[in-house]
Amino acid sequence: MGQGELMGIVGINGAGKSTLLRTLGKVQPKLSGEVFLNGKNIENYNAMALAAEISLVLTEPIASKNMTVEELVALGRQPYTNWIGTLTEDDKSKIKTAIWMLELETLQHKKCYELSDGQLQRAMIARALAQDTDIILLDEPTTHLDLYHKVKILKVLKSIAFETKKTVVFTSHEIEMAIQLCDTMLLLDTTAHAFGQPCELIEQQAFERLFPADTVSFDAKTGSFRIEK
Repeated sequence: MGQGELMGIVGINGAGKSTLLRTLGKVQPKLSGEVFLNGKNIENYNAMALAAEISLVLTEPIASKNMTVEELVALGRQPYTNWIGTLTEDDKSKIKTAIWMLELETLQHKKCYELSDGQLQRAMIARALAQDTDIILLDEPTTHLDLYHKVKILKVLKSIAFETKKTVVFTSHEIEMAIQLCDTMLLLDTTAHAFGQPCELIEQQAFERLFPADTVSFDAKTGSFRIEK
């Protein structure tokens, strides 16, 4: 996994996708092993130092939906502002760029409670982008969205990774979409955890092992799953 790459963590329910992502972001204690960031154990980062390295978009609701979109995105600059939260011209520029990249210009003065699920998710991603970290972690960013908005969000994440050279990591149940859009994937199941480019995982028949063969089968030619009748 490198700069400018979109990585998907996918797998069956209960495989530990969200647990792994939240552990990488130091949101919850690790179950085992160690996590290193830039050669330094993540346990040795304080909250502010880590916020300058990793931004998070989690499934928890935001603290107040009475904020405007612009105010929500501006929260991404908190790790860098002074104790009274004064925004510099550089802060304002990063906020403006994030709003532009997520196509939120026409919504920036709307309250968050006025937004659709897809619009709010884009605002949350814009907040993470405004934080200007090298790594962005997102937990199930397409949950509760229809097919069009699922695709739109994942294509936006792909674009962010490519254009800003950030590493974008997300968890998802949308395995087929991840196969089409991700540069690399981590496939979690109960017995093994395969990692690599989607084409490599297909060659390794990693997706065939995900579900019982008599229920769901994987078509390597189309990169899609088929229900067995």
